[in-house]
Amino acid sequence: MKKFYISLLGSALLSIVVLGWLIDAFSQQTYSSKDEFELQSKLLMGFSQQVTTVAAQQRAAFTQQLAAQFSLPLTYRATQALALPTSLVNEMNKDGGLILEDQQGFYLLYSNSQLAPFHLKLRLEKRQELTQQNDMLLTLLFYAGLCVFMGFIIAPLAKRLSVVNEAAKQFASGNLQARITVSHFTYIKDVEMTFNRMASQIEKLLDENKLMASSLSHDIRTPIACLRFGLDAALDCTDEQKKQNYLSRMESDLDQMESMLKSYLAFATLEQKATQLTYTHTQLNAYLTTVVQQLEPKIIKQQLDLELNCSDISIYADLHWLARAISNLLSNACDFANEKIILSAYKQNRTIIFTVEDDGPGIDENNWHKVFSPFFQEQSHRNRGDQSYGLGLAIVAKVADWHHGSVIVGRSKRLSGACFTLKIHDPTKM
Repeated sequence: MKKFYISLLGSALLSIVVLGWLIDAFSQQTYSSKDEFELQSKLLMGFSQQVTTVAAQQRAAFTQQLAAQFSLPLTYRATQALALPTSLVNEMNKDGGLILEDQQGFYLLYSNSQLAPFHLKLRLEKRQELTQQNDMLLTLLFYAGLCVFMGFIIAPLAKRLSVVNEAAKQFASGNLQARITVSHFTYIKDVEMTFNRMASQIEKLLDENKLMASSLSHDIRTPIACLRFGLDAALDCTDEQKKQNYLSRMESDLDQMESMLKSYLAFATLEQKATQLTYTHTQLNAYLTTVVQQLEPKIIKQQLDLELNCSDISIYADLHWLARAISNLLSNACDFANEKIILSAYKQNRTIIFTVEDDGPGIDENNWHKVFSPFFQEQSHRNRGDQSYGLGLAIVAKVADWHHGSVIVGRSKRLSGACFTLKIHDPTKM
């Protein structure tokens, strides 16, 4: 919107300056005081011929007589009393004389070689009606021109707003894929990008809710069936030892259901955390060392070698959720690695890039676009990690999205296993 404000203000100022200059030039070309007072100029030249017929000492009195006879504000004055440059004084000696303007109106000055060093002055009144008509016409032209200038600015904005309105209507009618094709020349590029981001977030939330509902209904059937079977068996059983075993299994099934529901509910409320991010500066090397130390018991237990390659740079991010995302990637690598894991991090322009590689079996290329979906697990990897519901990598994808970044998976060139690449945007200036 800042681009629109600057364009609107700049266009308004430019249009005022340009229109003012054009109207002023037009008025000067179309209006000539000499044409309007041509009759008065001829009359004054006639008076000058009569004045020169009398003696120099009597010319002032004779001029007063002419003024009284013709009821005109005519005076006979010394040219030396005028504070005029030589160029204007010379204009007085030409045919038609010199017309000057002040706040009260115009006055006509004329002299020649016979009148010098004196001149005749004739006061001319402004024609108010003509002046008002000219002012009104120029005012109308000014505002009309201003409207035209503003139209060139407002028309593209109105067009883009209609595009936003149409996309909003389609989205509201149920077309969740409705998006705005962002133009590089639009004034509301930020609004259009925000709308697309909002639409994507809503579509993603709805898809996740549908997926969570279907996954929950599918995954919870097994423990419920086990509970039903255990309860029926315990009710029919007369052996106290067997009944106790059934109850123990039922308790285990309840624990599994409780753990599953906690995970599902935690993921369902995860999107609310996006508005509660707290950005903080820290040194990346020390930060990743701390994250790795938290996973050290799992790494030691599985007898893995973890290599950390990191530049000593500063980052600005939500350190809690970024640590959660990196921990999930490392934990996932621990579950499938055979001997070695490599964690690397570096900065490229305003992007921080993290890579986690392992020497495990990797991920089937057909599933690369699915692994970050909630509740997705490869069939060959199911139950390898304890208490896994396919939410770890989905949380990584959300953290990347919160930081205006991305996460992808591929094949590690160094270790031949999986390679996860997490990119986040660092808003600080370079």
